[in-house]
Amino acid sequence: MSKTVFSTGVLLIALSIAFTACHPDPSLDPPETQAPLGFYTPEGWPQPIYSFSGNELSPEGISLGRKLFYDPVLSYDKTISCNSCHEQFSAFSHLDHPLSHGIYGLFGTRNAPSLSNLAWKPAFFWDGNVTKLEDQPMHPIENPVEMDLPVADAVSRLNADPGYRKDFKTVFGTDTISAQQLYKALSQFMVVIISATSRYDKHVRGEAGGTFTEQETRGLNAFRQKCASCHKEPLFTDYSYRNNGLSPSAAINDSGRALVTRNPDDLYKFMVPSLRNIDLSRPYMHDGRIRTLDAVLEHYRTGIVVSPTLDTSLTGGIAMTDDEKADIIAFLKTLSDKDMISDSRLSQPK
Repeated sequence: MSKTVFSTGVLLIALSIAFTACHPDPSLDPPETQAPLGFYTPEGWPQPIYSFSGNELSPEGISLGRKLFYDPVLSYDKTISCNSCHEQFSAFSHLDHPLSHGIYGLFGTRNAPSLSNLAWKPAFFWDGNVTKLEDQPMHPIENPVEMDLPVADAVSRLNADPGYRKDFKTVFGTDTISAQQLYKALSQFMVVIISATSRYDKHVRGEAGGTFTEQETRGLNAFRQKCASCHKEPLFTDYSYRNNGLSPSAAINDSGRALVTRNPDDLYKFMVPSLRNIDLSRPYMHDGRIRTLDAVLEHYRTGIVVSPTLDTSLTGGIAMTDDEKADIIAFLKTLSDKDMISDSRLSQPK
């Protein structure tokens, strides 16, 4: 064998090995072999308050809602989707963005909350100005700094798409798409985003993978003593509206719940957020002003600003030692639901 032929053979073998080694790991792009998404009430949870009778779930409806959730066709210039501010890897929040931004790079006045367990939520947005899940999608679609598209125009775009007409007919029995059908389809997907498989959940249910360290156990006990009056298990919120002692922002001066009720007693009150997946969804507070869990707890320990509507439970702050603060943070990290954020059934359709 000539030297040239031998060298060429070695080169081909090397290239073959290199290309094989560089081939994407199939596990990074798994086929969707799981059962179709559906709704369930986790063990030990209260019954949901969402009315399924007005929007009966189906695999096809959930799939359609998922497709719409990830489709930028619902924004004016087709660059922004629901997922743009609610990304799966950050528990359907807007990671590292204090104020969420939408179309044209414009910023809103609030931090996009994490989306999960919406079937148990009595109202939506930080000020609770929407009380029905099907009414929620209209607001970001039409908001001039989010998606900036009149819903009528969004519906026209969908009606002009043969694929969507076919999908809507499968779900709703007609290929003439309406705004209400759009809202219902999106709601079907959003309502099945359920976070109930964190290490905390497995710990409470006595399941494999639910072992806590000593520090996490201390943190759970401290959390129940110092935080649970507002952040009630298992949803880790009581959905009340409270002034948690933040100083009003001079730039925004968001009045919170009072914008809805027009009651001065509601000034600077915002809905208590769920703490599920809190370690995945920074920054924190309604305007994203606090970047770390340590700083959040320090706010409650030493940073409370007194005002006429301050929640009475926060008068004087929440007493905690440095060790208790570290223990609570360790516990809060057990609320991260790795199963939910990696579930391919919730990801962008291929």
